[in-house]
Amino acid sequence: MVNMERLFKASALLAVAIGRANGQAQAQGGNDASLTLDPAAVQSGSFVDGRNSLGADEAAQAASLTSQNNFINFCKGQTLTNGLQITEGSCNGIVMGQIPAKNKMISTVILNPQNGQTIPAGQDFDITLQVLNLDAGSFTNAVATYYAAPQQLQNGVVVGHTHVTVQDTGNSLNPTQPLDPTQFAFFKGINDAGNGQGTLKAVVTGGLPAGNFRVCTLTSASNHQPVIMPVAQRGSQDDCIRFTVAGNDKNANAAANNGAKGQAAAQLAQQAVQAGPGAPENNATDSTAGAAGAANGAGNANANAGNGNGNANATAAADAANANTGKGNANANANAGNGATAETDAAAAATGAAGVGFASPNGKAGNNGQAQGQAQGQAQGQAQGQAQVQGKGQDGNRQAKTARQARLSRREYVS
Repeated sequence: MVNMERLFKASALLAVAIGRANGQAQAQGGNDASLTLDPAAVQSGSFVDGRNSLGADEAAQAASLTSQNNFINFCKGQTLTNGLQITEGSCNGIVMGQIPAKNKMISTVILNPQNGQTIPAGQDFDITLQVLNLDAGSFTNAVATYYAAPQQLQNGVVVGHTHVTVQDTGNSLNPTQPLDPTQFAFFKGINDAGNGQGTLKAVVTGGLPAGNFRVCTLTSASNHQPVIMPVAQRGSQDDCIRFTVAGNDKNANAAANNGAKGQAAAQLAQQAVQAGPGAPENNATDSTAGAAGAANGAGNANANAGNGNGNANATAAADAANANTGKGNANANANAGNGATAETDAAAAATGAAGVGFASPNGKAGNNGQAQGQAQGQAQGQAQGQAQVQGKGQDGNRQAKTARQARLSRREYVS
């Protein structure tokens, strides 16, 4: 068995040497599109199960799984996490990432409320933390990129954020049974950098109902995975305290698991699972074209001048245009008589990689056959043989911005 381990280690060293000799060592950053494991990245520590290695002094030690290729196909045939919060369970094949030095490990203390403190029911209060060795304020889209990238370091410390979760402990501050992890009285991701000196805060708007509670922190890397530390023997990176809420208020907080914000966050995560990994935002955002993500919708209306008099009305419904850049064009033809009034509505639906854009321009022809229109704030059309109307979607922008702010508010409670 020992000879086999030596063989494995020798193979790993040889693989590393070959990889470096061929210039195959990859720079950090995770942008490599290759589906081949670089020999320089093979970790020989996974070649052995540990039972005959240094430290094998406990009879009850479990044998480690082994791999010759960093477990790159470990999740094959299983439900992949794919950046989603899959409540039925999944398998995540993303590497753990960068690990800080021992003297850069994370530690947290809850400053407020204090352990054993009693606070009034139904009133706002702050949960305040002091965190050591966390480059705070970095959080990715928890709905679409959950556990989807490795832990990273900046100046030697973990880049990420933290959360606070409050749970009802029942009739006592010292329950004898583990609390149900699906139930919480308040949850909030602290997604800012605080005062820049490690002090972070979450406001419990509306307070809590009367009862006994425990508040804990959950420190995460940018993609929401629990932070990984370099050594087994260490202090906890998180903190918990217990406190009492006194009064007659019995209303649950909106950020509880059964509160409006808690339910909205859970629904948003479930919608992403149903839509599939990387699904674009279906609702428009506050982009300049009123489109989802970076998509822009442009509508072009072509009016061909005729030889008659009277009023001509034309409505053009443009076909959806699919483009990687998220820009769609639609053409509509309308016959207009000389000296006539032509109204052309062009609805351009553009579906792009980043979202869906809509523009609805309206053009009116004057006596000289020239058309000027408005496309939700900005559009110009000309009906002198051919008119073009481009929609800027300003009205949609205002609505989209409001919708986007609502989504961001929900995401604070899902991260």
